[in-house]
Formats: sequence, structure tokens, C-alpha cells
Amino acid sequence: MRSGTDGGRRRGPVVAALMLAMALAALDSTIVSTAIPQIVGDLGGFSVFSWLFSGYLLAVTVTLPIYGKLSDTFGRKPVLIAGSILFLIGSALCAVAWNMGALIAFRVVQGLGGGALQGTVQTLAADLYPLKERPKIQAKLSTVWAASSIAGPALGGLIAAYADWRWIFLINLPIGAVALWLIVRHLHEPEREAVTRGRTDWAGALAVFACGGVLLTALVQGGVAWGWLSAPSLALFTGGLLLAAAVVVIERRAAEPIIPGWVWRRRTIAAVNLALGALGLLMVAPTIFLPTYAQSVLGLAPIAAGFVLSVMTLSWPVSAALSQHVYRRLGFRDTALIGIGGAALFLFAFPFLPYPGQAWQPALIMLLLGAALGLFQLPLIVGVQSTVGWSERGTATASILFCRQIGQTLGAALFGAIANGVLTSRLGGAGSLDSVAHALEDPASIADPERLRRAVDSAVDTVYVGAGCAAVLALLVLVFVAPRRFPVIGAKAPENGEVGALEGAENTELAPRQGHLNRPAE
Repeated sequence: MRSGTDGGRRRGPVVAALMLAMALAALDSTIVSTAIPQIVGDLGGFSVFSWLFSGYLLAVTVTLPIYGKLSDTFGRKPVLIAGSILFLIGSALCAVAWNMGALIAFRVVQGLGGGALQGTVQTLAADLYPLKERPKIQAKLSTVWAASSIAGPALGGLIAAYADWRWIFLINLPIGAVALWLIVRHLHEPEREAVTRGRTDWAGALAVFACGGVLLTALVQGGVAWGWLSAPSLALFTGGLLLAAAVVVIERRAAEPIIPGWVWRRRTIAAVNLALGALGLLMVAPTIFLPTYAQSVLGLAPIAAGFVLSVMTLSWPVSAALSQHVYRRLGFRDTALIGIGGAALFLFAFPFLPYPGQAWQPALIMLLLGAALGLFQLPLIVGVQSTVGWSERGTATASILFCRQIGQTLGAALFGAIANGVLTSRLGGAGSLDSVAHALEDPASIADPERLRRAVDSAVDTVYVGAGCAAVLALLVLVFVAPRRFPVIGAKAPENGEVGALEGAENTELAPRQGHLNRPAE
């Protein structure tokens, strides 16, 4: 047996690979957004450029549960390698796209690989570290997301200004190649019995992909490309519901379903799924609406407006890293309750900011919100991953990430409709977020700038109230659905760089009011 120090050294290259893989997924959307003007100027297709983001999001979301099940069946390493290769192929294809349609199609290919990166990296993080040390790797991954949210726009802007936009995608290739080499060379999984692998549910995977794609397309494009009650929306929602029924029938008959019923039958996982779905919902308020508020109401430049949002990504990973000291004493659920309770208060405080106010005021709220959400999200993810064994961890992790993505998509559609409704009412029947964005590009075209600023202020205030209600919903789910103590499965630490090699057989619980985690049975 190797010493713990040697085991830590052996884990180092794997952790580096996971952080690089996560960076690829985290940088993707933020780095592309700043180069949109150059991309549209070169390829055209202004009317459909939003699909550069929507197509990628759809592909990532609908593949998360599929990759989660595949990683439980075949192992994390082959799924992560396949996803990395697919992501890099998509990046290379994006760099040679000849028109907007081709670029959108290749972004979907990127998303198909991105789903494997996001879900499998999070699962491997739980495999690689025992429960007591798990916050370390999760804090590192949170730091990657925070750094990417800040560096992405700056890097994208530099490339757009001083190089061809195609380098935004080409830069993924060397980073991905290093991550792929580290994974192949240093990630070792123990051999598992072939007989434990049931028949892969490819019919269920196809049905989940089709159902998710149709429903998410309806949500993403509804109220944007066409009206909510228009024929395309009704057709997509009807088709999505029929496909959802087909998914239920197929999954109930499958021996090893892609979305197994136990994901929703176990109180702990079901509660966390719903709570993180609400997190995705409330995150729409700061990520989508705050930059417009900062520019139109506070009069900030785009870079300064981005800073108002970025302070949230600074406090989030710090709070997440420190959360272990809280949940070791209070338990996973009660720690998350403190976090989401604080988040609700900060979201409801936003409409009380003075008009027009100063930049430090919303920045302070975002700083506090990030700290609260770090205390909310990480204990729930670590808690769920600790209640399942290796053979179920990929599916459980993918389910909570999938619900968070669905919540974000629903939130964008719901709060977008609410904001447009408030703007329309305030501006006399003619107003939308799109028209505000165009007006900001040409201030001289605004006939009554003060009226526009107050309309945006009211719209964003309303959205933040809705986000606060989503936080309250998450709080109620944790109180009435989640068990007070999460049933934690005892596990021994991996050795020699292996992941998930040893799983304890007995359940323990993380009991509130204890000063430390229960020691798992040896």
C-alpha cells in the first residue's frame, strides 16, 4: 500500500486533467459571446446567431442523463475520453465553419461532448476523494468556473480585437489535448465484472434525447422566434409531451433505464433535484438581467457592468470551500437551508435599492448572494454523491445537473416573458429586452431615456422578486421533502491514483449537532 502522500501525488495529474476539462466547458459560452459581432460580420446570420448558445445548451442538457448512466455502466474514463474527443472535434469544425448554419451545427457537436465533460468531471471528483476531503476538489472546480467567468469575456474580446474569431475555438485544441493526455496516462479505474453491466438502454437514450431536444427548443425559442400560442410552439409542446410519454413507457420496460425510477423515489435525491432546479431558475436573474440593469439604469460601460456580476463568482467558491466546516457540524440539509435562506433575503432586497443608485450597491448584493449560494449548492451535491455507491454515482450526479440546467432554461423563458410584459406596460405597449439592447447600442435613438431607465429598473426588480420566490421554493423543498440527515455510505479513500476502487458496505448518517463526520465502517 502506498502512503497517503504518494497517493496524493498520483492524484495530482488527474485533478489537473479534471480542472482543464472543466475549464473547456466553463469558458465556452463566455468566450464566444464577446466575439458575436465579428462572427456575424464574417458569416452573416444575425437573425439566428442566438442558436450558437441555445444549440450548445440543448445538446449539453439532454445528454447529461445519458452520459451519467453510461459512466455507471462502462466507467468514467471511456466516457470522459469520448466526450473530450467529441468536444475537440466540434471545436475544430467550428473553426472552419463557412456559414452560420454550419457553425450552429458544429456548436451542437461541441455540446454533445460538453455534456460528458460537465457530468463526468463532477462524478470523478466524488470518486477521487473520500467524503471528508471532497470539498477540496469541489472548491477547485468552483474556482475554475469563477475564473472562467471573468477570464472568458476578456480573452474573447482580445481574440476578437487582435486575431480572427476562429481562434476562439482553436484555442480549445491544445488545452483539450493536454487534458486528454493526462486522463489517458494517469486516470486508472479498477476492473469491474462484465456481468454487472446490463444491456445498454439505447432506445431510452434516443427517446430522452428527442424529448429533451423538442421541449427545450420550445422553451428557448418560445416568445423569441415565435409567440407562445403560435403553431410552432403548440406543435413542439405537443410533440414533447408525446415523446415524454414514450420515455416513461420505454424506461419502465428497460432492464437498465437511462433515467431509473430510484432517482425520484429516494427522498434525498428527489429533494436535491428539485432544490437545484430552483437554483437554476433563480440564477437567471443575475446572469441574464443584471448586466442590462447595470448598463441602462446605472449607466455603466459593458466591462464595468460585467464586474458587478463577477463579484458573485468570487465569493461563491470561497463560501463553497468553507462550507465543509458548517455541514460537519449541522449536516448537509441544514447548511443548505442557511444558504438558500440568505439567498432569498438578498434577492428580495434588490428591489429596495435606491434609484438610480451606485454600482457598489448591486455589487454588494451579488457578493452576498454568491456567498449564500456557495453554502447552498456544494453541501447538496456532496451530500447526494455520498449517499450512493460507485455504480449509481454517475446517474445521481447527472440527474441533479440535468435538473439545474432545466431550471435555468425554464427561468430564461419565464422571467424573459415577465420582463417583457413589464417593459411593454411601462413603455406604452412597445417594449422588450431586445429593443432595450438595441437602444443601448445607439443612445441617440432614445426619445425618453429616463422613461426607459425606469422601465428597465421595474422589470429587473420584478425578475428579482420572482427569483426570490424560487429561492423560497427551494427552501420549502428542503424543509418538507429532504430528510434532515442524509444517509451517507461509508467509503475508503482511493489508493495509487485509482478512483472508486473501494466502497464501504454499511450506511452511516451525517447527524446534526455532531462536531465531525461519523467514521465509516472499515
